[in-house]
Amino acid sequence: MPSVSIHGSHLPTPASQLERLFPGSGARLHAKLDQLQLSGSTKERTARFLLDELVHSGALLPGGTVVESTSGNLGMALARQCTLRGYTFIAVVDERANGAATRTMEAFGARVDEVKTPADGNRLRARVERVQQLLAEIPGAVTTNQYGSLANPSAHATTTMPELVASLGAPPDHLYVAMSTTGTLLGCQQAIESAGWSTRLVGVDAEGSALFGGSMGERKLPGLGAGFETDLSHEAHPSVVHRVSEADMIRGCRLLARREGILAGASTGAIVAAIGRDLPSLARGTSVAMLVHDGGSAYLPTVYNDAWVRSEIPDAEHVLAGTATPNPFVEQA
Repeated sequence: MPSVSIHGSHLPTPASQLERLFPGSGARLHAKLDQLQLSGSTKERTARFLLDELVHSGALLPGGTVVESTSGNLGMALARQCTLRGYTFIAVVDERANGAATRTMEAFGARVDEVKTPADGNRLRARVERVQQLLAEIPGAVTTNQYGSLANPSAHATTTMPELVASLGAPPDHLYVAMSTTGTLLGCQQAIESAGWSTRLVGVDAEGSALFGGSMGERKLPGLGAGFETDLSHEAHPSVVHRVSEADMIRGCRLLARREGILAGASTGAIVAAIGRDLPSLARGTSVAMLVHDGGSAYLPTVYNDAWVRSEIPDAEHVLAGTATPNPFVEQA
């Protein structure tokens, strides 16, 4: 391939067939490998579209300041792209933010602003309120508003879903997407509806998330779920929502790593668990696609650390033994 400047935006990523994940299942499983983005997640696409929208609208001026609430992935992508474009970036994080992610943001030149957990435990709301405070304090500062900007789903309607269909040669029968802002899910939904595809869209959420009528609870792993129903979620209509425990997220991550050699983050582990639950009801030959939303390196101290699992996750020994059977998620269904 010729050397051209391609690192200023997102990269098209391939899909790969997963032949070892659930042996004997009969379904054809495919993973879109978006952990190959330069900042390590599919949020690279989101960051580009969010920033472009602010520039095109005239809200973000040269040398301006961008402020956003983030649990990690979007913050890393925005930090990378802001430094390339000459903007100052302030990432508002909470106490559950992944340490590797915040250090990555700082390495790209971002300022990390951490909020304390409020009395009601709603860290997301505390982050969003802090964003508004910073916007009021910093002249000319703008927010990318990942929870409400239509540029968020547009990134996935125009790049993620078309790339996936092109890789597979046809739309998948089922597509599993993890949710936080619901921008990725909504974008895939828009592409499916626009093209008239019959793909069944499965939203994967965390137990303890408030999305789609869920009950908010304590969550130890960032990046999946939300503390309130986002503006974008009101437009999203997945065929079904699977809520996944953190124990099953960990099982899913470890299964993917040990059977397919793919090190992924907690949200992708949740997708693996959701697919595992559904497999017994899927006809042989069914095409199932999933997004690998991010890589797993930032989760080495948690998801992939036996000591952390034993100290933080109930019934830890059962969780750690969860890769011993062909499909550990059917046993609990």
